[in-house]
Amino acid sequence: MMNTDVIIIGGGPCGLAAGLSLKKAGIQATIIEKGNIAHTIYRYPTHQTFFSSADKLEIGGYPFVHEERKPRKIHALTYYREVVKRSGLSIASYETAVNIDRSESGFNVTSKKSDGSIIEYTCRAVVLATGYYDHPNMMNVPGEDLPHVFHYFKEGHPFFDKDIAVIGGKNSAIDTALELQKCGARPHVFYRGSAYSPSIKPWVLPDFEACVKNGQINMSFNSEVIEIRKDGILVSVNGTEKFFSCEYCFAMTGYHPDHTFLKKAGVKFDQDTGRPVYHPETMETSVHNVFIAGVIAAGNNANEIFIENGRFHGDSISACLQDRWNRT
Repeated sequence: MMNTDVIIIGGGPCGLAAGLSLKKAGIQATIIEKGNIAHTIYRYPTHQTFFSSADKLEIGGYPFVHEERKPRKIHALTYYREVVKRSGLSIASYETAVNIDRSESGFNVTSKKSDGSIIEYTCRAVVLATGYYDHPNMMNVPGEDLPHVFHYFKEGHPFFDKDIAVIGGKNSAIDTALELQKCGARPHVFYRGSAYSPSIKPWVLPDFEACVKNGQINMSFNSEVIEIRKDGILVSVNGTEKFFSCEYCFAMTGYHPDHTFLKKAGVKFDQDTGRPVYHPETMETSVHNVFIAGVIAAGNNANEIFIENGRFHGDSISACLQDRWNRT
């Protein structure tokens, strides 16, 4: 049994930021991460450019110095690795938190390592910073589970000279289509909206529109996918069923948080929004000494919280615990 003041579940930027805030307050914390640090960012497309500028991705007062205004995935990973190295945060990587129980002193948290071994922790408080990128939004259409259908995009090279269906119309779909086109694929984007989404990164949209105008990318608005088949997809476009041939399909339909662990801890939720019940000034949930940090606080609206604002949740948590524990 390993003992610490706080267990943080999730080693993304917001979980790391919470660890740094707690460390600065003199509170011992261990971060449990099922991959390695910033695993979600590692899973982003190879050439992903952030919406935020480098300074908006900084955590713990460590400067993110970058020569370009918008850093890419590789720059962010380098930065977060360096922060962990310099700060000495306690990271339990390649461990998956599987259970939480109340104890006399606080909580018992059980995790499973990648080799199958079990680790037991005792702690006084728990912070959930698990994000949402591991759980894609499913369309629930026939054929969505076929092996040529993907919910994540890495890079375009394997799809050179191939016909590709891209489902979705926001940043992930637009970025995927552009990368595929650059690598010589023939992408066709199917979006259920009637116009381009206002959430598309403003420096990306002109390039995408130019590709559509030049015939390098096909774009179909008002499109609802009916079925995915081995040789293409059946789509309702403006109410008319049409079949489009393709060899691969990227369903870039967004992602949602996993509330399994929060429910195990007994946290209450708003049924309409999917948002955990929490105090906005302390980030404490309906369960005493169970806190949330990062996008998990946004419930079903994943576009409400980003690294930019989620990185400050740890300050609220550490201030609450420092005040609470100094009084006891």
